[in-house]
Amino acid sequence: DLDLLGADNFGRAAAANGVRRILYVGGLVPEGSELSEHLRSRLEVESALQSGGVPVTTLRAGMVVGSRGSSYQLLARLVRRLPLMACPEWTRTRMQPVALGEVVASIAELLAQGEDESLCYDLGCGRTLSYMEMMKATATSMGLRRRFIPVPFLSPGLSRLWVSLTTGAPKELVAPLIKSLRHEMVVRPHAHYRPAPGAQESVEEMLASARQSESPALGEPRAFVSPSVHPVAESKVYSVQRLQTPEGADATWIADQYSQWLSGFMRGLIQIDSDAQTGEVHFVVRGTSLKLICLRRLAERSSPDRQVFRVTGGMLARPSERGRLEFRQVLRGRVALAALQDFVPRLPWWLYRLTQGPFHAWVMERFRREVGRSKVEK
Repeated sequence: DLDLLGADNFGRAAAANGVRRILYVGGLVPEGSELSEHLRSRLEVESALQSGGVPVTTLRAGMVVGSRGSSYQLLARLVRRLPLMACPEWTRTRMQPVALGEVVASIAELLAQGEDESLCYDLGCGRTLSYMEMMKATATSMGLRRRFIPVPFLSPGLSRLWVSLTTGAPKELVAPLIKSLRHEMVVRPHAHYRPAPGAQESVEEMLASARQSESPALGEPRAFVSPSVHPVAESKVYSVQRLQTPEGADATWIADQYSQWLSGFMRGLIQIDSDAQTGEVHFVVRGTSLKLICLRRLAERSSPDRQVFRVTGGMLARPSERGRLEFRQVLRGRVALAALQDFVPRLPWWLYRLTQGPFHAWVMERFRREVGRSKVEK
């Protein structure tokens, strides 16, 4: 959901600033099956970038083989560290990798063409192989002798644990990738789905190139660094919920519904005081003057498909220049998002995570259900 919000931001900003074209590198899309959450998100990002009206050229790729690529590093570390490897069902799935150099060359070629319409191409080598065969080829390129034993009993959950423990990769990286490995990641057969043909590397050549450019001096690839170790100046909250809205609803309707619903849902505890002229919205402890959270609608940034409220303070929130709550329609109005962003809680972080954070998530889940049952009055 955060990826979808970011892609919608980018599409809107590109349109507002006169960007002539967007080039997006996403994932191959298997046909005829329900996509994993990871692949579905890549396709949603592609659609969200197009919603601003700027032409989008998409390059879809499976495993990109480069020395610091996350997929290649997972593969290489498994092969280096396991002389004997139990291979579950997903290792028999077919795929077509692509060399990093070919991705870069395709980007350069497409930018030079200067197309002004939305196009989509698939990238992959001419050879189709299974993930097990790819691991065997990796072992050969490293000069290692490895044994690969097919097993029927290793579940996706155990596979995630096994890969994470063996490679040292964070579960945030491994989990979505493992869930996607049930899909065959192969390019579409028609020629018009491929960009201008270039010097295509073989699987053996791309593996050799990746191995030769590896260097311990570069440190861990960024994708292998757990998010928890990145230092931050202060703790901020990003909480995004997806809402399936009724036909005819827009962001203005969703924002109004939220205020009305919350007043009834929290009756006896919280009341919502709002001023249409100033745009001020206060969450107040009922029967008192205690303001828990104060918001102000930003009229200059709001529109029928996007309602933005700045967090201005309160007993539970620190005022900040970027803290905001917004309700937004994305994917040409098919989906709506409720997003709390750059929110700085006044409570100590450990206490917020135990109390206010879970309570906000629970309230928004209840609101999501309420919106799904609602109807827009004509």
